[in-house]
Amino acid sequence: MMIIAQLGTSFIAAAGFGILFNAPRQALIQCGLVGMFGWILYYILVQQGMNVVPSTLFGAMLVAILSQICAKLYKTPIIVFNVSGIIPLVPGGIAYDAMRHYVENDYFTAVQLSVQVMLLAGSIAIGLMFSEVVNRIVNKLVMRKS
Repeated sequence: MMIIAQLGTSFIAAAGFGILFNAPRQALIQCGLVGMFGWILYYILVQQGMNVVPSTLFGAMLVAILSQICAKLYKTPIIVFNVSGIIPLVPGGIAYDAMRHYVENDYFTAVQLSVQVMLLAGSIAIGLMFSEVVNRIVNKLVMRKS
């Protein structure tokens, strides 16, 4: 039952941010699905015992791959799907907790949480970038063979 709640809330979050970012109306379902699949991969990996940083990396890579596919299929810029799809993976709650601990003068916990936020943000960036690099290499190889 928990997985269904995760599916629904991640879809709504990604599609909702698609609305906030003025994504085309016909792309909102795809934005929601991209975000949902990225989050579910992350969620399953964490449930299986993987650390959150590599789980976020793999989730971001899946978001980027699905975004590239959707951009080609629906002839829409890739950024529409990337931005909406990555939102469920953004560590906003941890960043909030880090700032709260700074305000409460609990610097030890605040620094730990801040480092975790930086690692998660870095894994999101690396996941999006790695997928794009692989896509360009594959495209160059296909162009050479033709």
